[in-house]
Formats: sequence, structure tokens, C-alpha cells
Amino acid sequence: MMRSTTGRPVPPGPFTRVVRAAGTTRPARAARLGTTALVAVALLGACGVPAEDRPRTVTAPPVPFPSTATAAPTAAETGAVTDVLYFSRDERLVPVIRRADQVPALDAQLRALLAGPTPEERDDGLTSALPGAFTSAVVELVDGVARVTVVLTAVDTGRSDGRLAYGQIVCTLSARTDVTAVLFVEGGRPLSVPRADGSLSSGPLTAADYAVLINPR
Repeated sequence: MMRSTTGRPVPPGPFTRVVRAAGTTRPARAARLGTTALVAVALLGACGVPAEDRPRTVTAPPVPFPSTATAAPTAAETGAVTDVLYFSRDERLVPVIRRADQVPALDAQLRALLAGPTPEERDDGLTSALPGAFTSAVVELVDGVARVTVVLTAVDTGRSDGRLAYGQIVCTLSARTDVTAVLFVEGGRPLSVPRADGSLSSGPLTAADYAVLINPR
């Protein structure tokens, strides 16, 4: 409360400002700042970050960041089903497994066989005895039997690997779950083809007829 020049107290009016003694709030503010600093240091220590007296420069990692992801496999490695084709190597029948997204149709599988090995498969020593054996071949499925209609070449090529040529088709098609046997037809009639032992057969054939020629990879 203020006092007048006579020493009497003067009640505060609407325009009277109460002035606090200088320095009365500084100790409290300093205490609050000190407490805040202690809390910050405690938090840094709890996070495992050591306190440092001087600021330092932080070097950013190289861009782009190193990746730990592995390369995606190729489509051939991720196909849902297997497609088995038989080619030849060293006078033997060799099964080749290719991956596909779905089971190929019967005629599509025969066309793939007639197309021969891929460049990678040829580098592995694989070849085909089918070129020159006949000029064309089509297939249809009748009661589980794959009927392969062929048109023979008009000129004798002198080839002696007929067993391998017909064995490739028989083993490839009979590897399917929907085929029980393979029958060759020429001119509307059953065609006599050589089996593994050299004997001729005009009836339905299976992979067992060429088992002695099959060489697992």
C-alpha cells in the first residue's frame, strides 16, 4: 500500500500500479530453467544418446540407401506347374522340365516339342530327333489316348534315329495326367513306329516302351 507525503496510507485507486521489488521473480525463473535442463539431460540419458559439450556435424548416409531386398525370381522359376518335354542327347531321351503358369493344352505342348530345345538347353547338349522325321504332326485326345496324326516325309533322309523321334513324342505326351497312351496315325490308319528295342508297333504306346532309352538328368 502506498503512503502520502504526510505518511498516511493511500488506498489503491483504479490507476495505481503495484510494483514488485526487482529480483523477486528471478530466483524462481532460474529454478524452473534449471529443472528443465535437468529433465532434458535425464531424457537424453534414458534414450542412450550421450550428452556432448559442443555441437558436431552429422554426415548423411549415401543415397539411395542400401537395399537388403533380393532380386525377384524369373517367370520361369515361379511358374505354378511343370511342363515336361523330352529331347535327346548322346542317343538317349532326356526329360526337360519347364515352368508354366498353367497346364498347356495338348496341342500346345506338342508344338513346343516340335520347336526344339531353347538356346540354353542346346548349350546343355540337348537336341531333337524330330526334324526330318515327318513334315507335320497334329494331336487330339480321344478317351485318354493322344492320337498323333503325322505326314511322313516323301524323301528318305537316311536317318536312323526314329526310335528317339517317336520316343520324344510318346514320353512327352504320356507324362501328362490326362494322357494314358499315344497312338500314331498316318492317312487315317494306325502307323507302325519303332519302339526302343527296334520292334514295330501300330498300337498305343507309353513311356514304358522307351524306358531303356530314358536318361534322367
